[in-house]
Amino acid sequence: MRKNANGMLATSSRYNAAITREQFLFYEMRITAKLICDGLSKEEILNRIVKDNLFQYPTEKSVKKMVQACLRRIDALNDKELTVAITNEPSDVAKQICLYAMMKQYRLVWDFMITVIGAKYQSMDTTFGKIDLNTFFMRLQEQNDNVAEWSDSTIKKLKQVLTKMLVDNEYIDSTKASHLNPILISPILENAIKSENRTEALPAFNCLS
Repeated sequence: MRKNANGMLATSSRYNAAITREQFLFYEMRITAKLICDGLSKEEILNRIVKDNLFQYPTEKSVKKMVQACLRRIDALNDKELTVAITNEPSDVAKQICLYAMMKQYRLVWDFMITVIGAKYQSMDTTFGKIDLNTFFMRLQEQNDNVAEWSDSTIKKLKQVLTKMLVDNEYIDSTKASHLNPILISPILENAIKSENRTEALPAFNCLS
């Protein structure tokens, strides 16, 4: 299995609840990716975003945390072409790549997208609702001691973030939707996933070939 830039695999790393703070961050990812493509170092990117308040956040501390989150996700992609695509491609394509970056960075997102969303596309089951999220987290809590220690409020927030992530990528029409939409994977992302031999991720993007 291919490792990411930090030498870790999303599928073998520790579950964490970081996305309760970081969320999808598409706007921020696009800014960060552009500065990377402009040739800036990580330190220069951080300084530029903070100095010019490019994220339009109220405090410098929150900006720094989100810059670091974006850089980690792009590092996890470990793909220059995908980084350029986040900057230059239409928003639907760029968002899809940002979703894949989240999958590679966070084991929780990886497992959710593959074992819940991907499995539904594979079985041609278009239903989706709270029961799917509840079942996913119940299973994780039963199987993983770390997840079992998370509070009810943390689990609730994670469910909200994952649902909003699906809305942002048009998997569902709203947070109250009851079915999944048909998703078309972008050729750029499909080729990247296949080239790094992570084809188990393809069903998460309704790519079943």
